[in-house]
Amino acid sequence: MMMTSKTKEQNLCSLLFETTPDYSTNLQTLLQLIEQTSTNTIILAHEVCLTGFDYENLDKATAFSLYATRELLSTSKDKTIVLTMLEKREGEVFNVVKVFHNEKILHQRAKTRLFRLGSEEKYMSEGDDEAFEIFEIDGIKCALFICFELRFKELWLKAEGTDLILVPAWWGKPRSEHFKTLTQALALMNECYVIASDALNIECSAMSAIITPQGEVTLNGNKPCLIQKYNQKNITLMRRYIDIGIN
Repeated sequence: MMMTSKTKEQNLCSLLFETTPDYSTNLQTLLQLIEQTSTNTIILAHEVCLTGFDYENLDKATAFSLYATRELLSTSKDKTIVLTMLEKREGEVFNVVKVFHNEKILHQRAKTRLFRLGSEEKYMSEGDDEAFEIFEIDGIKCALFICFELRFKELWLKAEGTDLILVPAWWGKPRSEHFKTLTQALALMNECYVIASDALNIECSAMSAIITPQGEVTLNGNKPCLIQKYNQKNITLMRRYIDIGIN
Protein backbone atom coordinates (compact mmCIF):
# COMPACT_ATOMS: atom_id res chain seq x y z
CA MET A 1 0.00 0.00 0.00
CA MET A 2 1.51 3.29 -1.12
CA MET A 3 1.48 6.06 1.47
CA THR A 4 2.00 9.79 1.61
CA SER A 5 2.10 12.00 4.70
CA LYS A 6 -0.29 12.16 7.65
CA THR A 7 -3.89 13.28 7.24
CA LYS A 8 -4.41 16.99 6.56
CA GLU A 9 -7.54 19.00 5.80
CA GLN A 10 -8.82 18.10 2.36
CA ASN A 11 -11.64 19.05 0.03
CA LEU A 12 -13.31 16.57 -2.30
CA CYS A 13 -14.23 17.60 -5.84
CA SER A 14 -16.41 15.81 -8.39
CA LEU A 15 -16.21 17.13 -11.96
CA LEU A 16 -18.94 17.07 -14.62
CA PHE A 17 -18.15 18.20 -18.15
CA GLU A 18 -18.48 17.08 -21.75
CA THR A 19 -15.67 15.40 -23.66
CA THR A 20 -15.50 16.88 -27.17
CA PRO A 21 -13.68 15.49 -30.25
CA ASP A 22 -10.95 18.12 -29.63
CA TYR A 23 -8.43 16.71 -27.14
CA SER A 24 -6.80 20.08 -26.46
CA THR A 25 -10.15 21.68 -25.66
CA ASN A 26 -10.88 18.89 -23.19
CA LEU A 27 -7.53 19.37 -21.48
CA GLN A 28 -8.06 23.11 -21.21
CA THR A 29 -11.54 22.53 -19.72
CA LEU A 30 -10.02 20.20 -17.15
CA LEU A 31 -7.21 22.61 -16.28
CA GLN A 32 -9.64 25.51 -15.90
CA LEU A 33 -11.80 23.50 -13.50
CA ILE A 34 -8.74 22.46 -11.51
CA GLU A 35 -7.78 26.14 -11.19
CA GLN A 36 -11.12 26.81 -9.48
CA THR A 37 -10.22 24.51 -6.58
CA SER A 38 -8.18 25.37 -3.52
CA THR A 39 -5.02 23.62 -2.39
CA ASN A 40 -5.39 20.21 -0.75
CA THR A 41 -8.32 19.20 -2.94
CA ILE A 42 -8.82 15.69 -4.33
CA ILE A 43 -10.29 16.20 -7.81
CA LEU A 44 -11.93 13.42 -9.83
CA ALA A 45 -12.69 13.64 -13.56
CA HIS A 46 -14.67 11.10 -15.59
CA GLU A 47 -13.22 8.15 -17.45
CA VAL A 48 -11.10 8.97 -20.55
CA CYS A 49 -12.18 12.60 -20.14
CA LEU A 50 -9.46 13.93 -22.47
CA THR A 51 -10.07 11.77 -25.54
CA GLY A 52 -13.17 9.68 -25.02
CA PHE A 53 -13.11 6.16 -26.45
CA ASP A 54 -11.74 7.39 -29.78
CA TYR A 55 -11.04 3.97 -31.24
CA GLU A 56 -10.57 5.32 -34.77
CA ASN A 57 -7.62 7.43 -33.58
CA LEU A 58 -5.98 5.31 -30.89
CA ASP A 59 -2.42 6.31 -31.86
CA LYS A 60 -3.37 9.97 -31.61
CA ALA A 61 -5.20 9.43 -28.31
CA THR A 62 -2.35 7.52 -26.67
CA ALA A 63 0.19 10.11 -27.85
CA PHE A 64 -1.94 12.90 -26.38
CA SER A 65 -2.02 11.05 -23.06
CA LEU A 66 1.76 11.39 -22.82
CA TYR A 67 1.50 15.14 -23.39
CA ALA A 68 -1.38 15.51 -20.93
CA THR A 69 0.53 13.57 -18.28
CA ARG A 70 3.33 16.14 -18.36
CA GLU A 71 0.82 19.00 -18.10
CA LEU A 72 -1.02 17.43 -15.18
CA LEU A 73 2.15 16.64 -13.27
CA SER A 74 2.99 20.33 -13.09
CA THR A 75 -0.65 21.23 -12.30
CA SER A 76 -0.87 18.83 -9.35
CA LYS A 77 1.27 20.87 -6.98
CA ASP A 78 -0.64 20.99 -3.65
CA LYS A 79 -3.59 19.18 -5.28
CA THR A 80 -4.57 15.64 -6.25
CA ILE A 81 -5.98 14.98 -9.73
CA VAL A 82 -7.50 11.62 -10.67
CA LEU A 83 -8.55 10.54 -14.18
CA THR A 84 -8.08 7.74 -16.70
CA MET A 85 -6.18 7.86 -19.99
CA LEU A 86 -5.73 5.60 -22.98
CA GLU A 87 -2.09 4.47 -22.98
CA LYS A 88 0.01 2.19 -25.14
CA ARG A 89 2.31 -0.14 -23.25
CA GLU A 90 4.44 -2.75 -25.03
CA GLY A 91 2.20 -2.57 -28.08
CA GLU A 92 -1.08 -2.95 -26.16
CA VAL A 93 -3.60 -0.24 -25.32
CA PHE A 94 -4.86 0.07 -21.74
CA ASN A 95 -7.30 2.36 -19.97
CA VAL A 96 -5.06 3.59 -17.14
CA VAL A 97 -6.17 5.49 -14.06
CA LYS A 98 -3.59 7.94 -12.72
CA VAL A 99 -3.44 9.75 -9.40
CA PHE A 100 -1.39 12.96 -9.76
CA HIS A 101 -0.27 14.26 -6.37
CA ASN A 102 2.31 16.96 -5.59
CA GLU A 103 3.80 16.79 -9.09
CA LYS A 104 4.22 13.00 -9.00
CA ILE A 105 2.15 9.99 -10.06
CA LEU A 106 1.17 8.57 -6.70
CA HIS A 107 -0.77 5.58 -8.01
CA GLN A 108 -1.73 4.08 -11.37
CA ARG A 109 -3.17 0.90 -12.80
CA ALA A 110 -5.03 -0.37 -15.85
CA LYS A 111 -8.77 -1.08 -15.94
CA THR A 112 -9.30 -4.72 -14.99
CA ARG A 113 -12.86 -5.23 -16.30
CA LEU A 114 -13.58 -4.15 -19.87
CA PHE A 115 -17.16 -3.37 -20.89
CA ARG A 116 -17.99 -5.90 -23.58
CA LEU A 117 -21.37 -4.34 -24.31
CA GLY A 118 -19.30 -1.41 -25.60
CA SER A 119 -16.76 -3.70 -27.37
CA GLU A 120 -13.88 -2.36 -25.26
CA GLU A 121 -12.12 -5.73 -25.45
CA LYS A 122 -11.68 -5.32 -29.22
CA TYR A 123 -9.46 -2.29 -28.75
CA MET A 124 -7.90 -2.56 -25.28
CA SER A 125 -6.31 -5.07 -22.94
CA GLU A 126 -7.33 -5.72 -19.35
CA GLY A 127 -5.14 -4.94 -16.37
CA ASP A 128 -4.27 -7.29 -13.52
CA ASP A 129 -6.47 -7.63 -10.41
CA GLU A 130 -3.30 -7.65 -8.31
CA ALA A 131 -2.83 -3.97 -9.12
CA PHE A 132 -6.19 -3.13 -7.53
CA GLU A 133 -5.00 -2.00 -4.11
CA ILE A 134 -5.60 0.48 -1.34
CA PHE A 135 -3.29 3.52 -1.45
CA GLU A 136 -3.04 6.69 0.62
CA ILE A 137 -3.42 10.39 -0.16
CA ASP A 138 -2.11 12.42 2.78
CA GLY A 139 -3.17 9.72 5.24
CA ILE A 140 -6.57 9.05 3.62
CA LYS A 141 -6.95 5.40 2.62
CA CYS A 142 -8.28 5.29 -0.94
CA ALA A 143 -9.49 2.82 -3.55
CA LEU A 144 -10.49 3.24 -7.19
CA PHE A 145 -13.17 1.64 -9.34
CA ILE A 146 -13.04 2.38 -13.07
CA CYS A 147 -16.60 2.41 -14.43
CA PHE A 148 -17.63 -1.23 -15.19
CA GLU A 149 -15.41 -2.50 -12.34
CA LEU A 150 -18.14 -1.19 -10.04
CA ARG A 151 -20.26 -4.28 -10.77
CA PHE A 152 -17.78 -6.91 -9.48
CA LYS A 153 -18.09 -8.01 -5.85
CA GLU A 154 -14.58 -9.47 -5.73
CA LEU A 155 -13.23 -5.97 -6.27
CA TRP A 156 -15.50 -4.60 -3.51
CA LEU A 157 -13.74 -6.94 -1.10
CA LYS A 158 -10.38 -5.43 -2.08
CA ALA A 159 -11.67 -1.96 -1.14
CA GLU A 160 -12.81 -2.86 2.38
CA GLY A 161 -11.64 -0.44 5.07
CA THR A 162 -11.02 2.53 2.80
CA ASP A 163 -11.87 6.11 3.79
CA LEU A 164 -12.47 7.34 0.25
CA ILE A 165 -13.49 5.56 -2.94
CA LEU A 166 -13.12 7.26 -6.33
CA VAL A 167 -15.20 6.16 -9.32
CA PRO A 168 -14.29 7.67 -12.72
CA ALA A 169 -16.88 6.48 -15.23
CA TRP A 170 -18.33 6.71 -18.72
CA TRP A 171 -21.68 5.26 -17.62
CA GLY A 172 -24.57 4.74 -20.04
CA LYS A 173 -27.69 6.87 -19.53
CA PRO A 174 -30.11 3.86 -19.72
CA ARG A 175 -28.41 2.51 -16.56
CA SER A 176 -28.21 5.81 -14.64
CA GLU A 177 -29.99 4.43 -11.57
CA HIS A 178 -27.52 1.53 -11.45
CA PHE A 179 -24.65 4.00 -11.15
CA LYS A 180 -26.37 5.96 -8.40
CA THR A 181 -27.35 2.81 -6.49
CA LEU A 182 -23.95 1.13 -6.72
CA THR A 183 -21.94 4.18 -5.69
CA GLN A 184 -24.29 4.89 -2.79
CA ALA A 185 -24.05 1.24 -1.71
CA LEU A 186 -20.25 1.47 -1.75
CA ALA A 187 -20.40 4.40 0.66
CA LEU A 188 -22.82 2.57 2.96
CA MET A 189 -20.96 -0.76 2.87
CA ASN A 190 -17.64 0.86 3.70
CA GLU A 191 -19.02 3.75 5.79
CA CYS A 192 -16.77 6.04 3.78
CA TYR A 193 -16.85 8.89 1.28
CA VAL A 194 -17.34 8.21 -2.42
CA ILE A 195 -16.57 10.61 -5.25
CA ALA A 196 -18.20 9.63 -8.55
CA SER A 197 -17.59 11.38 -11.85
CA ASP A 198 -19.42 10.65 -15.09
CA ALA A 199 -19.35 12.50 -18.41
CA LEU A 200 -21.88 15.12 -19.45
CA ASN A 201 -21.99 13.59 -22.96
CA ILE A 202 -25.47 12.79 -24.24
CA GLU A 203 -25.04 9.02 -23.96
CA CYS A 204 -23.86 9.18 -20.32
CA SER A 205 -25.71 9.33 -17.00
CA ALA A 206 -24.15 12.67 -15.93
CA MET A 207 -24.56 11.39 -12.34
CA SER A 208 -21.41 12.93 -10.90
CA ALA A 209 -21.73 13.13 -7.13
CA ILE A 210 -20.16 13.11 -3.69
CA ILE A 211 -21.58 10.61 -1.19
CA THR A 212 -21.01 10.76 2.56
CA PRO A 213 -20.37 7.83 4.97
CA GLN A 214 -24.04 8.20 5.98
CA GLY A 215 -25.07 7.54 2.36
CA GLU A 216 -26.16 11.13 1.65
CA VAL A 217 -25.87 11.79 -2.09
CA THR A 218 -25.16 15.27 -3.47
CA LEU A 219 -25.33 15.31 -7.26
CA ASN A 220 -23.42 17.88 -9.29
CA GLY A 221 -26.59 18.95 -11.09
CA ASN A 222 -25.55 21.97 -13.16
CA LYS A 223 -22.25 22.41 -11.32
CA PRO A 224 -19.18 21.38 -13.32
CA CYS A 225 -17.20 21.38 -10.07
CA LEU A 226 -18.93 20.09 -6.92
CA ILE A 227 -16.87 20.56 -3.74
CA GLN A 228 -17.33 19.26 -0.21
CA LYS A 229 -15.03 19.13 2.79
CA TYR A 230 -13.59 15.77 3.75
CA ASN A 231 -14.18 15.05 7.44
CA GLN A 232 -12.49 11.99 8.94
CA LYS A 233 -14.72 12.33 12.02
CA ASN A 234 -17.79 11.53 9.91
CA ILE A 235 -16.23 8.18 9.06
CA THR A 236 -15.18 7.45 12.65
CA LEU A 237 -18.59 8.36 14.08
CA MET A 238 -20.47 6.29 11.50
CA ARG A 239 -18.29 3.25 12.13
CA ARG A 240 -18.85 3.57 15.88
CA TYR A 241 -22.59 4.16 15.51
CA ILE A 242 -23.13 1.16 13.23
CA ASP A 243 -20.23 -1.19 13.90
CA ILE A 244 -19.81 -3.58 10.97
CA GLY A 245 -16.23 -4.49 11.83
CA ILE A 246 -14.32 -1.88 9.82
CA ASN A 247 -11.13 -0.84 11.60
